[in-house]
Amino acid sequence: MKVKVISRSTDEFTRERSQDLQRVFHNFDPNLRTQEKAVEYQRALNAAKLDKIFARPFIGAMDGHIDAISSVAKNPNYLKGIFSASMDGDIRLWDIANRRTVCRFPGHQGAVRGLTASTDGSTLVSCGTDCTVRLWNVPVATIMESDSLSDCSSEPRAVYMGENAFWAVDHQCNGDLFATAGAQVDIWNHNRSQPVNSFKWGTDSVISVRFNPGEPNLLVTSASDRSIILYDLRVSSPARKLIMRTKTNSISWNPMEPMNFTAANEDCNCYSYDARKLDEAKCVHKDHVSAVMDIDFSPTGREFVTGSYDRTVRIFQYNGGHSREIYHTKRMQRVFCVKFSCDASYVISGSDDTNLRLWKAKASEQLGVLLPREQKRHEYNEALKNRYKHLPEVKRIVRHRHLPRPIYKAGVLRRVMIESERKKDQRRKAHSALGSIVTEPMRKRRIIKEVD
Repeated sequence: MKVKVISRSTDEFTRERSQDLQRVFHNFDPNLRTQEKAVEYQRALNAAKLDKIFARPFIGAMDGHIDAISSVAKNPNYLKGIFSASMDGDIRLWDIANRRTVCRFPGHQGAVRGLTASTDGSTLVSCGTDCTVRLWNVPVATIMESDSLSDCSSEPRAVYMGENAFWAVDHQCNGDLFATAGAQVDIWNHNRSQPVNSFKWGTDSVISVRFNPGEPNLLVTSASDRSIILYDLRVSSPARKLIMRTKTNSISWNPMEPMNFTAANEDCNCYSYDARKLDEAKCVHKDHVSAVMDIDFSPTGREFVTGSYDRTVRIFQYNGGHSREIYHTKRMQRVFCVKFSCDASYVISGSDDTNLRLWKAKASEQLGVLLPREQKRHEYNEALKNRYKHLPEVKRIVRHRHLPRPIYKAGVLRRVMIESERKKDQRRKAHSALGSIVTEPMRKRRIIKEVD
């Protein structure tokens, strides 16, 4: 004889705390819940407003440098470790959880312009205007955790001399090679004091270099002659060259789509390109009102962070034309370097006022351990906002950002200039022979030519 019983999990009706109300099970039949849409819309509106109320992106500042911070590098082997270098030659390893200096790397006699760590996190490579490349041994995580060896110093493992100043350095993914940028692009090995290969295309200085995370033999550089050049280490000559109207200050590859990279440009915009098709940008990312100095992709590949000369840090979607977040403080000056943390939860910025600053990647995210019901509540609110984001009131609240007055005025002035230029082009086209003037989209307008 079979006996059928109604059973349910104890988690469904057990209260987490003694003060909690007993759970009530609702019938979600739409015929019985005629006001469901209106209730959800009001909840989405409240969730958007609460996000603005609890938006506290700034976590803290790490001071210790006595000159402007010129470059920042992540430690791939240690989530809480971050390297920073300043214009006076000081290099530090920070524990961002405790916001203190763990180790110092003295030795450079001038500004440190490039900083990178090997994939295993054991080697730090630095270069600067004193024409030297220095290799350092990084303290292991167990030493970093101890308080007894706080603020220790380290001696360079090797010092390589160059003929000219170095402006950037980047390490190959899962390899022993690293590249330096200066008067030319030099490829170095950890165990050799001379470059194993050198590339040069043009006469101007190379100011940034990045290895491709998916194809270790491919790298991209930008130079002061407004060019972006692709190199392949398997051949003896550069692969392709793109010349833009303004200089590119920094470049970052998308780690999830390694054929795409984004360039931070002097004209206040960022341009995303497909390395296989350089004659047109995939997307133009606007909003900054001054030159974009540095850029770094999130490990998820869905967004990137930029730092600008206008003293702000912005976070963009990888395919979005406008920023989703803008971070600023009264004391923060021109931002020279930015990095996403290895878990994509935080943003680190280094600026002209000698401070490293730690920000949340999501401004209203709650720090600490969340209870299961709190996590479900956050997910429910995000789903509601995403569902009703197209409605005017929700869109207005979500998009609103408070800006400092100088940045707001500069943004208004920039929009006026762009609109004036657009009207001028329209009048020129209207008073010219039919077909004599072709209007190019913004994705092609800033490109002068492509050279193979």
